[in-house]
Amino acid sequence: MRPPPSAPSTSPATPLRFGYGTNGFAHHRLSDVLVVLADLGYDGVALTLDHGHLAPYADDLPRRVSDLARQLARHGLDVTVETGAPYFLDPWGKHLPTLMSDGSEPRVDLLRRALRIAADLGSPTVHLCSGPAPDGLPERDAWKRLVAGVETVLETAETYGVALAFEPEPYMFVDTVERCLRLAQLVDGHELFGITLDIGHAHCVESRSVLDCVRDAAPLLRNVQIEDMRRGIHQHLEFGVGEIDFPPVLHALRAMHHRGLVSVEIQGGSLDAPDVARRSIEFLRAAG
Repeated sequence: MRPPPSAPSTSPATPLRFGYGTNGFAHHRLSDVLVVLADLGYDGVALTLDHGHLAPYADDLPRRVSDLARQLARHGLDVTVETGAPYFLDPWGKHLPTLMSDGSEPRVDLLRRALRIAADLGSPTVHLCSGPAPDGLPERDAWKRLVAGVETVLETAETYGVALAFEPEPYMFVDTVERCLRLAQLVDGHELFGITLDIGHAHCVESRSVLDCVRDAAPLLRNVQIEDMRRGIHQHLEFGVGEIDFPPVLHALRAMHHRGLVSVEIQGGSLDAPDVARRSIEFLRAAG
């Protein structure tokens, strides 16, 4: 059974399960990433579909997915599938095309493929973000296109029983929890539409506090990404380098019985990935 979204509760807090994003291990083989994370005591992995790790258009994709599923089981790691590789579909355009683009078909196809992969790996969710709206497109039309695209992908999500976990991201069309909640309403509160909340992003761009963002997202919360950050600067930092007070955030997530992964996302740490991952899990354990 796939875990439902988190919800506030008065019962005893639930221990958090920590993961680490593969986009922070760009120079490692995926099989080695799993070994490192398991040895460090992580509970799971946030797997970004990309050219270097699990390429979703590989000719031998079914074999690769089967091998990966066995490796995850061997190491006792949970997984969530992410589709945020910035240049996967367009080597010149970051996060392009989007579901709002004139030619959105490649993005729809990638998300559908990601849902199939997630189902085969046992991931309860597929992460996605909006990307930028096309230049000159009125906001009303951008919302219409985004809703239509998400609804199309949700049809495939229904087939596999895998939820979409939509992430508000700085400087994208959907950049705040409030706009993500609006999108949830526009897709009629579909049961397979949820939220991925990035704690650093919330601190970076939200007008409300991080704790308010956690509470606002709670009814639809599927995944959490976590890293340090400074206000107004979208740069993923190691814990303790930025401005975020993490113990209250972790306490709030435990109190609301968040059952998805809380995954470290420090893309810029790839050159020192094992050490960054070690420092990160030590920090989170101490802060929690």
